[in-house]
Amino acid sequence: MGRGKIVIRRIDNSTNRQVTFSKRRSGLMKKAKELSILCDAEVGLIIFSSTGKLYDFASTSMQTVIERYNKMKEEHYLLMNPNSEIKFWQREAENLRRQLQYLQGYHKQLLGEELAGLSIKDLHNLENQLEMSLKGVRVKKEQVLKEEIKELNLKGNLFQQENMELHKKINLAREKNAELQKKLFSPGRVSEVDRVSHITYGINKEYELDPTINLELSQPRNQKTNAPNAMNLGLQLH
Repeated sequence: MGRGKIVIRRIDNSTNRQVTFSKRRSGLMKKAKELSILCDAEVGLIIFSSTGKLYDFASTSMQTVIERYNKMKEEHYLLMNPNSEIKFWQREAENLRRQLQYLQGYHKQLLGEELAGLSIKDLHNLENQLEMSLKGVRVKKEQVLKEEIKELNLKGNLFQQENMELHKKINLAREKNAELQKKLFSPGRVSEVDRVSHITYGINKEYELDPTINLELSQPRNQKTNAPNAMNLGLQLH
């Protein structure tokens, strides 16, 4: 025989009512958890027993679920009642203003200002926050320095390779120069060069001329010829 349907109504017997509550509450919690895992849904479940006990389940956190619920409810209310949109944006502006004031005050506290109203616990938390921030800055600084050192090492290796290539080229040039000097100043080559130089020097001495030449006009002399007015022009070389 199949299981009969249960009439959904309040159970009069308190004992039976408590047992049913405990069983159904556990099943409801289980189903809510399965729903959040299987469907990737954000689930929040709140249960108050008849005795005033609280039972809750949240896939993320109950506060996040409630804030999201209130936000969605306000947006739905705005869609249904456009006249309240001004009040909604006024509240949003006020929330942003409070957040800005909090961040400005926290920034001043990080700089060491306006610390008079803080308790020992607040000062300790502020100190821990500063130490964490300082640690992060040091880690970033070390990372940047390591990258710069690595880049400098790469450049140094490149310069070293270029220097070695230049030394090889210089050595090759010196070897070629030494071979040319050896060929040029060999015994047969030296005698031939001296002979050519001696012949050239002798030719220059044989045909050497006095670079100084003086030109003078001779005085005209009267000759007893048929042309008494004729003059002879003579050149004398000294």
